[in-house]
Amino acid sequence: MNLRLRPAVASMLSCGLVLAAPLAAANPGSLASSQMRTPLQLAQNPCAAKKNPCAARPNPCAAKNPCAAQNPCGAAGVNPKLVTRPKGTKPFSAPRAQLVSAGKQLWNDTKLSTNGMSCNTCHQGNAAFAPTFAKPYPHRVAMAEQQSKLKRITLEQMVQLCMIVPMAAKPLPWGSKELAALTAYSGVVQKDYIKTMAKNPCAAKNPCAAKNPCAANPCAAKKK
Repeated sequence: MNLRLRPAVASMLSCGLVLAAPLAAANPGSLASSQMRTPLQLAQNPCAAKKNPCAARPNPCAAKNPCAAQNPCGAAGVNPKLVTRPKGTKPFSAPRAQLVSAGKQLWNDTKLSTNGMSCNTCHQGNAAFAPTFAKPYPHRVAMAEQQSKLKRITLEQMVQLCMIVPMAAKPLPWGSKELAALTAYSGVVQKDYIKTMAKNPCAAKNPCAAKNPCAANPCAAKKK
């Protein structure tokens, strides 16, 4: 059967404006087909149906990073002595429950920094942690190796490094309750992060973690 189509209809048909669904299905690169996922495909890729955690809300550290546009302090670093416990010093001692409780408050305290940030600014909801955070300390941390040439770092050292780099402050006194409390609570956060990763196979693929400008900001320590 030979049908003659009006020129306008023929043009619409050739552009896929008529019968769009069959044409899109025939084209595996089209938007419609890329959004159609079968149960088998979702089962094979548990991250496929997950939304990008960065899409809903912007990186909370981005606006406060003076090096976001360019890094004038790229060659700067942190003296490893600043984040290494001096010989002969001992950490503050108190019941662990008390330290954890105090550390939870300090985790949200912007007064610890000079730039209005707190630990929770970047790590709210277990965000901006590298997958290595799930490993027992001491272990290799990219920021510590980049900033202080330390191959392995303890959780206490990590707290001190975060005080200096993202929070643009001085390291906490080695015998202070604040350092002991933040270290204790960071251990609790780590356990929660490990549980989150176990429940969510996509957690380690959080694209916010790699793009977090607070993770390695060599300018923060020099900010006045």
